[in-house]
Amino acid sequence: MLRQFSFMRVRILYHDHCFDGAASAAYFTRFMEGAFYPGAQFAYTGMAHKASQLFEPSLFDGDVNAIVDFKYSSDPRLTWWFDHHQSAFLTPEDAAHFHQDHSGRKLYDPTFKSCTAFICAVAKERFGYQADDLEQLVSWANIIDGAQYADAKAAVELGAPAMKLTLVIEGAKGSGIVQKIIHWMLRRPLDDIAAESEVRALYEPLYKRHLDSVGLIRGRAVQDNGVVFFDLTGYELEGYNKFIPYYLFPQSVYTVSVSPSSFRTKVSVGSNPWAPEPPKHNLASICERYGGGGHARVGAISFEPGAIDKARQVAAEIVEELKH
Repeated sequence: MLRQFSFMRVRILYHDHCFDGAASAAYFTRFMEGAFYPGAQFAYTGMAHKASQLFEPSLFDGDVNAIVDFKYSSDPRLTWWFDHHQSAFLTPEDAAHFHQDHSGRKLYDPTFKSCTAFICAVAKERFGYQADDLEQLVSWANIIDGAQYADAKAAVELGAPAMKLTLVIEGAKGSGIVQKIIHWMLRRPLDDIAAESEVRALYEPLYKRHLDSVGLIRGRAVQDNGVVFFDLTGYELEGYNKFIPYYLFPQSVYTVSVSPSSFRTKVSVGSNPWAPEPPKHNLASICERYGGGGHARVGAISFEPGAIDKARQVAAEIVEELKH
């Protein structure tokens, strides 16, 4: 019989504005409630990839501190860690620190398509915990984070409730609505969450912006030898659906873009899941050379806000590499 931990505070740092990040935070919460800390209070902090990737000490303010779907920290107050990105470590020292950890509570496996599925598997196989009512959440995290859509049309036209939630999670300003969605994900089906009035009110203008972004990318993108490139400098667009280039250019293999935002200048690098030929390059490894990272098939590099010239230079170098 687990004793109650109503006095305990569990802090969860998750990848913000990301469906898998939110779903990971939700599944991890259920896992902790059910297997370790029933009655504990859970608090959430959204994390974003920036040019400076330091973990401020004040982030780890819980009795238990966890990071899910985000980079590793060697802070001694970190209790749990789950990640599935190839580029999981900020420094070689962090990687060494992880490999020296024998707590059994810091876990890494880049073979999983989503961090949510990774947490689900570890909870079941190592700790005998499973949340069958969250099967839909795990399935959609795999589809969305692993690009397991049937085709680019399905990924761009946003028919399913999970896709509508993804648009809100990725496009809403601030972390408030994302953390509400995390709380709803704990015990509610995705169609119920998507029907929430607050979600619907945010979805409508974001969907219009999404449609506008399709037109914007169509007008600015160029394709050369299988690589699509576009630069969104000068437009108010904090992110876009990463499958739009493959929807517009189905014969492309890679995409590279430059997109400024309020907190960084980002170079995004992706590969077409439905490409006529399989991608040859490991995009995470390419991005790591410039201080970024990601997965083998999708990656990004973050520069300081306003570093447009540097981002364009790096993007041009990557485009040339991918063309060969």
